[in-house]
Amino acid sequence: LVAWRALIPTARLPAPFSEPVVRLWLGPGAHLVHYPVSAGAAINVVAIFADQWRSEDWSGAADASALGPVFDSWAAAPRALLSAAGEFRRWALHDLPPLARWGKGAVTLLGDAAHPMLPFLAQGAAAALEDALVLGRRLKGAADVPAALRAYENERAPRTARLQTAARTTGAYYRMDGPLALARNLAISAMGGEYLMKRNDWIYAYDAAAGAQERTRLGRST
Repeated sequence: LVAWRALIPTARLPAPFSEPVVRLWLGPGAHLVHYPVSAGAAINVVAIFADQWRSEDWSGAADASALGPVFDSWAAAPRALLSAAGEFRRWALHDLPPLARWGKGAVTLLGDAAHPMLPFLAQGAAAALEDALVLGRRLKGAADVPAALRAYENERAPRTARLQTAARTTGAYYRMDGPLALARNLAISAMGGEYLMKRNDWIYAYDAAAGAQERTRLGRST
């Protein structure tokens, strides 16, 4: 998968695009998300689809003509948005299965080094901040640093593994095609917006600064 990104001045676009909401479009083998940034002065656009590009460059130049075969059959609104972009940058998306071990002795990992995940839950940076909170709490006043680091890893690993797995599953759900896409769309309509929001409560209810008792309670509730 490759993410293609563009920033489009809001003045170039019809009024609905400047509304302060995140919009997500799903299509066969691809999805598109856009939302206002810079106090509404620009729209950040991200198009994600399968591509053979494998560079480690996090922001390589991209030829917008390659978007045509992917999005030409889409609705008019997302096509208008893509055509308004003057320039796209792209980078390849990668993740890894959850690691069996994050550290040894007085060494540990956090953030993407410990649990690289796809961006489809928008939790990569958030998970790194959670790591920092838990790591700080475990190290505070610790007489045995290696033991504190293992406690941090044991506390964080189940949640980050769940985030990694859920992000991968969500991306596959977004890019369904054919009968699977039809079933997905019917399910989304049947569930409604309120349920779709609640299904991610386990992400936002988590409190990295809380003690073990609170985390266990949240784990049972999800």
